[in-house]
Amino acid sequence: MPHDIVNGHIGHNHDHPDHLHSHMHEADEADELQVLTEQFISGFIAAKDKMSYLRIAGVPLEINAPGGGPRMKLVDVKLTTEWQVGTASPSFGSRELSYLPYPGEMVTERTNMGLIYVSLDAKEVTDLRTFLQKHSASERIVK
Repeated sequence: MPHDIVNGHIGHNHDHPDHLHSHMHEADEADELQVLTEQFISGFIAAKDKMSYLRIAGVPLEINAPGGGPRMKLVDVKLTTEWQVGTASPSFGSRELSYLPYPGEMVTERTNMGLIYVSLDAKEVTDLRTFLQKHSASERIVK
C-alpha cells in the first residue's frame, strides 16, 4: 500500500478511524542511537582503512564553516571513553546535590566519537551522535 510523507512522518494515503500508526518513542530512539553509536565506533576501530569506512558511512570530509568562509576539512577523529560511577540530582530544599554512587555492577562505560574539522579560521568538533541523529532522521523520512 502506498505511503505519504507528511511532516516527516510516513502515513498511509487512506483515512480509517480504526487504523493505528506506530511511532518510535523517545526512549526507543535514544536506545537506537546508543546502539548505532556503539556499532559505528566498533566498526571504525576494526576497519583496516579508516578513511574508506568514513566515506562508506557517509561522513563528509569537508563541511561548510558555521559563519561562512573557507570550507572546513576533516582532520581528526577523537574517541573518548567515560564511566558513569554514580548519579547526582538536586535535593529538595537544599543547594547540596543528592549523590548516589553506583555499586560496581551498575557502573557503565560510554564511548563516543568526535569528528574534528578545521579551516584557517575555525575548528569544529561534530559529535558522532549528532551526525547519526541527522543521518538516521533523513533515512526515516526516505523510507
